[in-house]
Amino acid sequence: MKTDHAPSSVCALTVSAPRAGLSGHVNVPGDKSISHRSLMFSALARGTTHIVGLLEGEDVLRTADAMRALGADITRSETSGVWIVVGHGLDGLREPADVLDMGNSGTAARLLSGILASHGFTSVMTGDASLRGRPMKRVMDPLAATGATFLARQGGRLPLAIAGNANPPPLSYRLPVASAQVKSAVLLAGLNAVGETRVEEPVATRDHTENMLRHFGASVQVAPLDAGGCVITLQGRPDLVARDIVVPGDPSSAAFVLVAALLVPGSQVSVRGVGLNPLRTGLFISLREMGANLVISNERVEGGEPVGDITATVGALHGVDVPATRAPSMIDEYPILAVAAAHATGQSRFRGLEELRVKESDRLAATVALLEVNGVRVEVVGDDMIVHGTGGAIPGGGLVRTHMDHRLAMSAIIMGLAAQKPVSVDDTAFIDTSFPGFTTLMNSIGAGLGA
Repeated sequence: MKTDHAPSSVCALTVSAPRAGLSGHVNVPGDKSISHRSLMFSALARGTTHIVGLLEGEDVLRTADAMRALGADITRSETSGVWIVVGHGLDGLREPADVLDMGNSGTAARLLSGILASHGFTSVMTGDASLRGRPMKRVMDPLAATGATFLARQGGRLPLAIAGNANPPPLSYRLPVASAQVKSAVLLAGLNAVGETRVEEPVATRDHTENMLRHFGASVQVAPLDAGGCVITLQGRPDLVARDIVVPGDPSSAAFVLVAALLVPGSQVSVRGVGLNPLRTGLFISLREMGANLVISNERVEGGEPVGDITATVGALHGVDVPATRAPSMIDEYPILAVAAAHATGQSRFRGLEELRVKESDRLAATVALLEVNGVRVEVVGDDMIVHGTGGAIPGGGLVRTHMDHRLAMSAIIMGLAAQKPVSVDDTAFIDTSFPGFTTLMNSIGAGLGA
């Protein structure tokens, strides 16, 4: 199987409004967060796990390569597309023979840090130019209490060398800010510790790690706090046993398709099998508060995660005030929500966006630039972004600089479908990191990209 993931060449695109509305029934790729965890956790379990619906984007393929390098047997059935992982238990990982290249994936790098810190060997992680510029100190600080040694570039940036401790103590850590990645890194380090690992978070963040650890047999308890956060307790040294996984459609990917249908005249599009974990549905709540016509049907549970079909129909939108407490449930969706707000009538305010400054790019600054270059008035006040809607008349005509950020690129494309003048995007090559086949899928519902 091919494992050479060299960066794609620059791929610019100019997007114009389609001649007719968007329509159709589609499936988006599997949830990226769950896909990363599926590969990692099945590699730590005893036995063979079959994964259906794994996201086959660049970020997840890097995780597959890393877990192979650490000793797991990972293959993909060419006939069914099912991924097969043979894990050898918590003690079954081995020291990698080479540097682990995590590409553009901050999620993979941070979660894997927790695993590597609690195993008795030395490893080195690196990534592409974007990932090497992103901070890792937020996971290094709590993980240092495991007894692991970290060596990184100035500011805690990749490349990162980790000399792990095979007998780490259980950790007790209070997150200074809400972060599912930091929480997960601490919990993963706690797998190899004797005793209880405890993580307190001020605001509940996506709980895919907790759900999947239970799926594989770990004891994980969650207790709510009066202030709205929670305490997660993990019993260390569990016997993780292989169990099959069905990965739901990624709500962060479905967001682009659904917002396009809400903005382009004459549109109605259904996305099937979308993950509806309540800690991931902040965007859908916010869009409904804006008056969006979103209908959820066929709700069910697959692999421990709620799933359903979502139909979006075009209609008028109005401004919304999104509280900071909602940010953890939609942190990746703010760029596309900003596009919807730009199209709406009235003012929208998105509060508490400090986390956006340390994503694939400074995503807050890049989202502001995306709007401004296309004639939309926007302000930043502290960590809040205020978008002044155009009432369905986004001027467009700008060149969007994506800074190697796949979500910025897709948001710019959706803006182009709804703008009065064509929108140019400087690079779309990195879209495949989270949404392989994005252009093909959008064209299947009538977007006319690249036509």
